[in-house]
Amino acid sequence: MACGMTRRAAVGALGATILAGCTRAPTDPRRVVIGASPTGVPFSYVDPDTNQLTGAMVDIAALLTTHLGLRPQFRIVPFAGLVPSLMTGRIDLIAAAMLRTPAREALVGFSRAVFAYSGGLALRIGTAGPYPDLASLRGLRVGAQIGTRFVDQLRDAGVDRVVTYQGLGDMLRDLAHGRIDAAYGDDPIMRMILRIGPRWAVYMPSEFRAPGKEQLCLIGRKDAPLLARIDAELDGPARAGIAPVLAHWGLQPSGGLV
Repeated sequence: MACGMTRRAAVGALGATILAGCTRAPTDPRRVVIGASPTGVPFSYVDPDTNQLTGAMVDIAALLTTHLGLRPQFRIVPFAGLVPSLMTGRIDLIAAAMLRTPAREALVGFSRAVFAYSGGLALRIGTAGPYPDLASLRGLRVGAQIGTRFVDQLRDAGVDRVVTYQGLGDMLRDLAHGRIDAAYGDDPIMRMILRIGPRWAVYMPSEFRAPGKEQLCLIGRKDAPLLARIDAELDGPARAGIAPVLAHWGLQPSGGLV
């Protein structure tokens, strides 16, 4: 055998080469995988021109993790799959329009709030009113996004004809076509869809008042060191960087920065 290598040595060397080729490269310790839903404009959505995730929560997550010296990698995850993906380790952080609720707090951890907003009501133009609160919707077919705080609020108010949707765009389309009587969901998202989307005969009544504002945070696994580090950034100079991000996306800090 060439160079005086024995058959046993050659086999051993070949085995070492195969094992080396099969060994996975070490995980980048600075990488943080951030899940965001694709339909939550202006908080997280897929830009149709670039096919990339963008939005206010995406920018805030990138800002804070970069401050920590981490390398954010964003992953598109349907809204209903965000918490399961976090709990199974497919992602390390959630950056989406997912509000802080007691039910979610039992499963996952939340950073300090970066924004707060309430639910919004949408009706077809010509709908008889007024509709000042959720209780006034009793007896109507009301749409809400599955897995959100707003489904619980409707049921707590005695609204028993709740139709759930994967996304707010589909819900508003069904409202426009008469398949439901009202739509209730994230106020900033619905306003954005109605402003930049199809010209549906739908409006959001000014007299409506939601139960209250809900906190919007970054979400991680319970007791994860990453959340403590993010909170430290939010208590420091990085907090000042959030206001320009919110303003860029039409979310005025005076209306909801916590």
